[in-house]
Amino acid sequence: MSKKKPPINDSSNWMKTIRLYSHSNPVKSWWQIINSFVPYVGLWVVMVYSIEISYWLTLALALLATGFLVRIFIIFHDCGHGSFFKSPLLSRIVGIIAGALVFTPYHKWHYEHHLHHQTVGNLDKRGVGDVMTLTVEEFTNLSPRRRLFYRLYRNPIILFIIAPFFLFTIAFRIPGKSQPKKVKLYTHLTTLGLIGAVLLISLLIGLKTYLLIQIPILLFASTAGVWLFYLQHQFEDVVWERSDNWDYKTVAMEGSSYLKFPKILQWFSGNIGIHHLHHLSPKIPNYNLGKCLKENPMFQKDGMTFWGSLQTIRCRLWDEQKQKMVSFREAK
Repeated sequence: MSKKKPPINDSSNWMKTIRLYSHSNPVKSWWQIINSFVPYVGLWVVMVYSIEISYWLTLALALLATGFLVRIFIIFHDCGHGSFFKSPLLSRIVGIIAGALVFTPYHKWHYEHHLHHQTVGNLDKRGVGDVMTLTVEEFTNLSPRRRLFYRLYRNPIILFIIAPFFLFTIAFRIPGKSQPKKVKLYTHLTTLGLIGAVLLISLLIGLKTYLLIQIPILLFASTAGVWLFYLQHQFEDVVWERSDNWDYKTVAMEGSSYLKFPKILQWFSGNIGIHHLHHLSPKIPNYNLGKCLKENPMFQKDGMTFWGSLQTIRCRLWDEQKQKMVSFREAK
């Protein structure tokens, strides 16, 4: 992915400009909730009846519902950053509800996600909220068994299909050992709430019907979500630095991608593809990211197209000497 890098000496003006867009608009926020939650719930109801007609129709509707579920995840994401509403309480309430729909515990995920924002692109602080990435030297020094494990982990089928579904159904139910007790408690409460919701819905429509609808939606949505997350920091000329040289603003602009996808995909993904601006200021609500980019040439750079994004699959290791992501073959 080629890109025009904004001059680093302009960084003194970046945050001053960014603050102009770091304010939520309650009308836009509530409208986004309406045009995301209502269609998703509506499609879910239609899918219940579609099973009697054709399961292929149900799967087609599941693909459409996936788009709205990804959009709901962006609302969940913005609530945790405090960018969607001015009220922290309202942000938590909406975030927890959205989190239940996307099978993601609000407090656990955002605890880890805030750490991700504080450490993204730092080679000395990898491991929380990241796609596991090793340097060429680290990979070379692994035992054959651990090298095989890393190769399997970076395999597209595992990374984008198997792992995402496992992540949202199982892994998110397990709080981290180092997380605060409050976060652990809320994680378990979220799991209990999900179990209760699944039992209630299954009593209404039957467990088989519930699984035939929920599993494909969750499979499609988790794959799409992890794919988007992967693209945000996994591309050939991404920037990674050791702690001594790590700079938040520089890494935000050069270590995060700009996904220039078709308008419909940008809408469903809540502009999260304008990721360099999101990392520069997580306080910008998703509906202001496009406006901020369009009105400020200092933030504009060549974007990664949808087809160009497929080439990032070959990026497996960080080469500290070449300062870029390389494939296993190139690492040799």
